[in-house]
Amino acid sequence: MSHLTGWSFGYFALLSFWTVLLAELVGDKSIYSIASLSVRYSAAVVFSGITLAFAGKMLVAVLLVRLLVHLHFWIDMISAAAFFISALFLWFKEPEPSKPPDNPKGVWWKGVAVCFAALFLTEWGDPSQVAVAALSLKSQLLLAPWLGGTLAMATKGGMAITVGQKLRQRFSQQVLRTVATASFVVLGILALRSLVFP
Repeated sequence: MSHLTGWSFGYFALLSFWTVLLAELVGDKSIYSIASLSVRYSAAVVFSGITLAFAGKMLVAVLLVRLLVHLHFWIDMISAAAFFISALFLWFKEPEPSKPPDNPKGVWWKGVAVCFAALFLTEWGDPSQVAVAALSLKSQLLLAPWLGGTLAMATKGGMAITVGQKLRQRFSQQVLRTVATASFVVLGILALRSLVFP
C-alpha cells in the first residue's frame, strides 16, 4: 500500500509540474513581470522572492480554490494595483550601477520583498492555480500538487530571470528601467481591462 501511495504522490507531483509549466509558458503574463524585475535585481534576489510567492499562491490554490473563483472582481483590482505600484517602485528607485553587488546589506531583503509582492498579489485564479486545485481535489493530496505546481512556477521563473539578466548585460539601466516600468503599466491596464471586458 505504501508503494502505491508513493507512486501516487510522484505521479500527481509530476502531473502538476507538467500541467502548470505548460499553462504558464503558453499564456501567462507573469513571465514578463519576472523578466522586468530581473533587470533591476540580482537573479538570486528575484528567484528567492518569486519562489516564495509561487509557493504561497499554489498553497492558496489547493486550499481555497472555490473562494478564489467567487472573488474575481477583487482579484483583478488587487492585481492591477500591484502592477501599478510595482511600476512606480521601479521608476522612482535610485539607479543602480550596471553590475550591482550580489547581496548588499539591507537591499537583499527589500528586493526579495518587492519581487514577492509583485508576483504574489497578481493573477489569482489563473489556469495554473485552477489546474493545481483540480489535481488536488482529484488526488485527495495537498502536498504533491502543491510541490509540482511550485516547482513548475519556479522553473518558468528561472527562464524569465535568464532573459532579464541577458537584457541587463546588453542595455543601459535607463532603457531597462523604462521598459520594465512600461511592462508593469501595461500589465496593470490588462488587469483592469478584464474587469471591463470579462
